This record gives sequence, C-alpha cells and structure tokens, in this order.
Amino acid sequence: MKLAIITDSTCDLRAEQLEALGVQRVHLYVSFQGKTHRDWIDITPKDIIDGVKAGADLPTTSQPSPEDFAVAYRDAVAAGAEQILVITISTTISGTYQSANIAAADAGVPVTLFDSRQASMGIGNLVRIAATMRDEGVGVEDIVRALERTRDTMRVLFAVDTLDFLLKGGRMSRTSALIGGMLNIKPIITLDDGKIVPATRARGTKKAIAELVTRLKAHAGQHQGPLVLDFLHSQDVAAAENLKRAVQDAGVRYEGGDVYEIGAVIASHVGPGTFGFYAHVRP
Repeated sequence: MKLAIITDSTCDLRAEQLEALGVQRVHLYVSFQGKTHRDWIDITPKDIIDGVKAGADLPTTSQPSPEDFAVAYRDAVAAGAEQILVITISTTISGTYQSANIAAADAGVPVTLFDSRQASMGIGNLVRIAATMRDEGVGVEDIVRALERTRDTMRVLFAVDTLDFLLKGGRMSRTSALIGGMLNIKPIITLDDGKIVPATRARGTKKAIAELVTRLKAHAGQHQGPLVLDFLHSQDVAAAENLKRAVQDAGVRYEGGDVYEIGAVIASHVGPGTFGFYAHVRP
C-alpha cells in the first residue's frame, strides 16, 4: 500500500530535503507584530529576533488547525496514498498532534499518528528514517517500531545565550534572569519524555560547550550502535560550528554532522544565540 508521510514545520528539515524525501509538512503559526505568519513560509527566526531587539513584543505560537491537516490528507490521497503516517512535535509542547488526530477521522484512508516526543531535528531524523524505510518497502507497523526504538536513544541539549526570551515568555523569574545575566550564566535545557526541562547551567560559552561535549560523550557511551548527530543554532551558526569542532576534538565518532537553524516557532521561545545538538543511535 502506498504510504504518505506528513510532518509539521518544527521538524526543521529544509524544504528541499523534505521534497527529496517525498514528505509533506503542515505549518505551525507565529503571531508577531499584529500578524499571523506560517512558520518557515511567512516568517523566519531572523525576522523575530530583529523585531524583538527593535522593541516588538515577544511573539506567540499556535498549532495548525485540523483543517490544515485535512488539506494535507486530501492532497496525499489525491496523489495516490492508501495510508498516511503523521510524525509531530511532542504532545507536551504543542497541540499539533491533537489537530492531526481530529482531521484523521475524515481522511478516507488509515492514518497512523506518531508522537515524536521531540522537536526540531529530533522530529527531522525520525522523518528521514521513516521515509527511507517506506522507500525500501517496509510497512507502517515496522516503521513505527523503528521510530520507537530510535526515539528511546534520542538526546537533545541546548545552551541558551540570552535569558531575555525565557523571561519575557514567563519561563524564568525576573530575579533569576537578572542574576544569570550578571554572572554570564548559560542555562542548558533538554527534553525529558517530551517535556522541556533544565539540565544544568554553565558560566560562559566555553564552559557551556565543554558541558555539552561531556554529556554527549556520556550519552554515546550508554548506547551501542552508530551515533547520528546534528548541530543546531538560533541565528548563530558560528556557535554551532564551534560546538561541532569541540565534539571532533574530543574524539567523538558520529555520522551526519549537518548544521541546522532552529525554526521561528522554537526560536520564539529560546531566543538568539541558542546552540546545541540532537543525537540518536541509528537503528
């Protein structure tokens, strides 16, 4: 049966990569400066960061509507899909999965939904695995099992450069932000079972990079198999490249190693200068 794969715009794979994989994406929304924009289409992370620096209020984000997914399902069926697999951002971060599920009732073909429990390239790598397996003729049930195994080995860590966005977004007290800024504290955050949680703190960028490398090496040591690694940033490609060099200098062996920019939705919450990695073990 012909399988269509659909994801959402927070996967952070580039448009040309999704096209090459034969994967559709449904866009989340960013409300900023009085307008509602489609993630990666009408607005970029640079638009947000430049606007906030110029004095604009922090943007808000929202999930796609069920109708957005219904349109994607109709397009997939019109192209010959007999089954649909949807891979979304973590349900603890966004209601995107819920919208996809509501629309599935009228899709006309079986729809399988998969909660990535991730964001950014955590979703992107699951999408790549699913598309590769589909093209090899693997059925949707076996694809989902492989995604579950991969998800269990995923690890993400981000060092946040500025505390302003966390403060304005209500994720940190003003006192903590003030002290953190004075001490050059870089919060390091992660996802734990799909939830955004603090991992640790580091004083300064060099120590943040060292902490990220140490934790990456520890994670790699806990899992057997080839390590796949992607580096991420929010309007600071140099920071991601510096982290990549530090990982290489530490002797960590990995596959992949591409550098991706975090999309507008996630950048709205973490701000500029954020950098980190997404790692998993290849199934």
